[in-house]
Amino acid sequence: MTDPTRGVLYPERLPRFTRVPPPAEASELVAWFWIPEWDLPEDVESRQPILGYPAANLVVDPGGVTLWGATTRASERVLRGSGWAVGALLRPAALSRLSSAPRELVDAHTTLEAVDLHRGVVDAMPEHAAATAVVATWLAERVGPPTAEGRLANAMADLLMTDATIRHVDDAAEHLRVSVRTLQRLAHRTVGLSPAAMIRRRRLQEAAQRVREDPSVSLAVVAAELGYADQAHLANDFRAVLGLTASQYRGAR
Repeated sequence: MTDPTRGVLYPERLPRFTRVPPPAEASELVAWFWIPEWDLPEDVESRQPILGYPAANLVVDPGGVTLWGATTRASERVLRGSGWAVGALLRPAALSRLSSAPRELVDAHTTLEAVDLHRGVVDAMPEHAAATAVVATWLAERVGPPTAEGRLANAMADLLMTDATIRHVDDAAEHLRVSVRTLQRLAHRTVGLSPAAMIRRRRLQEAAQRVREDPSVSLAVVAAELGYADQAHLANDFRAVLGLTASQYRGAR
């Protein structure tokens, strides 16, 4: 299982955060559920910068149900007062059935009219198992069983999101026994991002985690370990997506 703090740029600022694996009936639709809960003193806010996974999220909170697309840059949520959310990191087989145009959802979101889903999760919280079961059942009924393309897209996402040995699109295409062009089309149809963008996001998440967990490691070493051409390319990736360099990120922490 991928470290639950990967993608969280400042895990020490997290409120209560729980990750829940999906039940068997939703395992081809959801990578995992994530549940933040917070209760902050009045006039206190908690800023949560996130470098999200290259995937969409279905999120239920007290205000409604939202489908969030994959992102091309870091985002931030400011928490105030008390609240919660139940999020599902969607696998491509689910997103491709919930949205006819995943590319249009990139860096965007849409509100879903899902009254029964919302009511069920609100009634179930704060019981995590019950709340995630409501989402899993709704997805299974709404999406149905994955198609052959959906299963191939899931395999693609699993590979690009978790396998550090996959550094180039050619590597992934060879592993999945498809052409590079087929892989590119599949990613755009089911995730909204290119395979290369998905690889870059995983690599940047890994770099941020390495810098965060080992303050003594040199940035040149991190760059070499993760397949960057040099330290400058790592710094450029940080600056383009996070708005700061790896050195600045280390200093900020």
